[in-house]
Amino acid sequence: MKTWNDCVAFHGHACGGLTIGYKASLLAAKLLAADFSPDEQLCCIAENDACGVDAIQVMLGCSVGKGNLQICLLGKQAYSFYNRRTGKAVRLVLKEPPAGMTKEASFSYYQSQPEEELFYIKTVTRPVPEKAQLFGSRRCSRCGELTGEKWLCARAGQWLCLDCLEEK
Repeated sequence: MKTWNDCVAFHGHACGGLTIGYKASLLAAKLLAADFSPDEQLCCIAENDACGVDAIQVMLGCSVGKGNLQICLLGKQAYSFYNRRTGKAVRLVLKEPPAGMTKEASFSYYQSQPEEELFYIKTVTRPVPEKAQLFGSRRCSRCGELTGEKWLCARAGQWLCLDCLEEK
C-alpha cells in the first residue's frame, strides 16, 4: 500500500486537508477489506474537491480518468466508498474538530488522531456509480471540435457540442 509520503509527493505539500483524505482512505480500506484499485473495483464519491481527494487517488487508486472517482460538490468533508467485489459500501463524514485551532494545530490534530476517531461511519446514501463508459466521438458541425457523442445534440440536421448549442 502507498504511504503518507507518497500522498505528500503527489499533492505537493503536507496539510490538514491531505491528512483528512489519507485517514479516510485508511479507514475505508479497513472497513471494506480493500486495497489499491488498479481498475474500478473500488470507487469513491467525494463531496468536495479539496486536498483530501488527492490522498484518495494515491492511496486507493480512485481517479476521475478511470471512472472510479466522482466529485459531487456539496461542500462536505464526506466520502462514500464502494467495493464492487464484495458489495460493501461506507460513507465517511468528518467530525467537527476542536474550535479555534490554528492551521498548524489543525494539521497536528488530524495527524495525531486515529482514523476511527475522525469520522462518522454512515450508511451510503447514493447508489454505486456505474462503471466507466466509452463513447464514440464526432466533430461538432459548428466549431469542428471532436466531441464525445454523448455530449452532442442534433439541431436542424447538425450535431452541436454543448458550447455551440448555448451560443445564439
